[in-house]
Amino acid sequence: MVKGILFDLDGTLFDRDAAVGQLVFDQHVRFASVLADVPRDVYAARVLELDAHGYGDKADIYRQVVREFALPDSLAPQLTADFWRKYHAFCRPFPEVPSVLAALSSQGLKLGVVTNGSVQIQEPVVSELGIAKLISVILVSEREGVRKPHPELFHRALRMLDLRPDEVWFVGDHPQVDVDGAAAAGLSAIWRRTPHWPAPTSLHRQLETLDELLVWIQCTA
Repeated sequence: MVKGILFDLDGTLFDRDAAVGQLVFDQHVRFASVLADVPRDVYAARVLELDAHGYGDKADIYRQVVREFALPDSLAPQLTADFWRKYHAFCRPFPEVPSVLAALSSQGLKLGVVTNGSVQIQEPVVSELGIAKLISVILVSEREGVRKPHPELFHRALRMLDLRPDEVWFVGDHPQVDVDGAAAAGLSAIWRRTPHWPAPTSLHRQLETLDELLVWIQCTA
C-alpha cells in the first residue's frame, strides 16, 4: 500500500519552460536599451533553446547569446544575475498541483520533494509555489551532496519519511534522472510525460497531469 509520494520539482510541479519564457520576454523589455536591435521573440527563443529545459548553465547561455547577437561582453553577467534575481517571481504551479497535493495530504500520505539544484534557488521555488506547508521533506542535491539519479538521494528521502521503497511512489519528468533513478532505488516510478524527453527505459507508469494520482490512490485503497 502506498504511504508516501515523492516529487521532482522542475517540470513536475511547475512549468519551468513557461516560467523561463515569461522571464526572458520580461527581461528583453527591461534591457530594451541594449537589446533593442534583437527581436524579442528571437531573443527569447534562443535563450530557451540554450537553456535546454534547465540543463544549460545560465552564465554560459548568456555569454553565448551576447556573442551571437554582437552585444557588449559586459552584458552577459548582468543578464545572468538578472535571471536569478527575477526567476522565482515567474514560477507558478501547474493548475492541478495545489489541490492534488492538498487532497493527497488530507488522505494521510507523506509528501516530499527531491530535486537537483542549489538550495538558494530551489527552496524559494517551493515557497513561491505555495505548497511548502503540504510537503514533509525537501531534499536539494546541493545540500545533500549527492544528485539524482544516485540511489542515495532517494533512499535518504525514504529514511526521512520513515517508509520503505515499496511504500513510496516517485513522480518526475526526466526519464533518466527521475524515473530510471527512482526505479533503480526500488521506488515505484511514475513519469510525468513531456514531449521534449523520450520515454524512460525502466518499468514505470505515466501520467499527463497529477490529477491521475488521485484515481490511482483510490484503486490501491
